[in-house]
Amino acid sequence: MKIECVLFDLDGTIVDTNELILNSFKYALQHNNLPPLSREEMIPHMGTTLQHQMRVFSGLEDISGLEASYRSYNYEHHDALIRSFPHVNETMEALARRGIKMGIVTTKIRPTTIKALEMFDLLKYMDTIVTVNDVTEPKPHPEPVLTAVRNLNADLRTTLMVGDSIVDIQSAKAAGVYAAAVAWSLKGEETLSKYGPDYIIHDMKEICDLVDQGTD
Repeated sequence: MKIECVLFDLDGTIVDTNELILNSFKYALQHNNLPPLSREEMIPHMGTTLQHQMRVFSGLEDISGLEASYRSYNYEHHDALIRSFPHVNETMEALARRGIKMGIVTTKIRPTTIKALEMFDLLKYMDTIVTVNDVTEPKPHPEPVLTAVRNLNADLRTTLMVGDSIVDIQSAKAAGVYAAAVAWSLKGEETLSKYGPDYIIHDMKEICDLVDQGTD
């Protein structure tokens, strides 16, 4: 079957927000007088909701202060610390020329999702944007992917979800769409491979090859 719809995670997949996120967590913990964590301790949880990560990192149930500190630092340093990944814009343009429906499925809140997409001129390619604000159950639940598919009037059998985290793969597989993991994930190709993605891509342009060749 031909891929007719491609859904993308945002952070760590099409926009390099890795350092921004890690620094925001470090600041939030320090600002709230909590023990620091190493990158290696934080990276496995990236991709889940901010609230989940904060509870894991702090051991606290009430993480309102941590969340406020995180968002304050994150917003202040957003533009200085995020980068684009190679070949993202040209891939989006190529997919748009092929008539592929595209969307974002993220555990990020809507305002910073839009901010990042606008910064790299990616918003114009997205036919739907599903954020953590738009669902009851975030990834790894299938709801975010299913919501995007429904918004686009797409077919599950011809939809591909592209992401950098375990929860992206789990959400895609639970929803019944194809899952592609990106090899530039901080979690590493070996870790992501254990969760059974249908594809692992090493360059964003490979998505065009998948679209052209089909899934059979």
